[in-house]
Amino acid sequence: MPDRAAIAGLVLAGGLSSRMGGGVKGLLPLGGRPLIVHVLDRFAPQVGALALNANAPGLDGFGLPVLADPVAGHPGPLAGVLAGLLWAADQPGVTHLASVPSDTPFLPRDLVARLLARQADTGAAGPVLARSATGPQPVVGLWPLALAPRLRAGLESCAARKVRLWAEEMGCVWCDVPTEDGRDPFLNVNTPDDLDAAERAL
Repeated sequence: MPDRAAIAGLVLAGGLSSRMGGGVKGLLPLGGRPLIVHVLDRFAPQVGALALNANAPGLDGFGLPVLADPVAGHPGPLAGVLAGLLWAADQPGVTHLASVPSDTPFLPRDLVARLLARQADTGAAGPVLARSATGPQPVVGLWPLALAPRLRAGLESCAARKVRLWAEEMGCVWCDVPTEDGRDPFLNVNTPDDLDAAERAL
């Protein structure tokens, strides 16, 4: 399997956060720290180079590259994945991009190792996406850098909009991630009620 240095990481924070009333969701406080800091604490040790995908100001204070969508019109998370793939291609020795959303504060600390193991077991040439007891997590995945040209073409033609559908067209495989301590490892903070639930789960 590739080692950590061959995996670039991307935290997807480019959404509009409409269910939270707009703004930069990753800056919302959780346990006295910004939500995105919980994600970075768990994810950063698992990858080599690391960047953020964002389309609004506010995330420049974390000492990481901030990548805007390379396709106009807010076409969704796949545009962020493309931004990450294009950036990762300039990082020496990198072969894959691991992506996670900025609103999953309980990510497994061995997530990338699990995705890599699943890739090795299946020989998958396409994406490896996470799945938990609550269902598929299509923006949590491992993406070969070689997918970038096909993804750009799909986004520019509007053929690629739904992450799961496009990934399945690329021959994705699923990696099952178990529940930890009775808590969904991919608990998403999408609404104020979700933020309250995450606060209780800390």
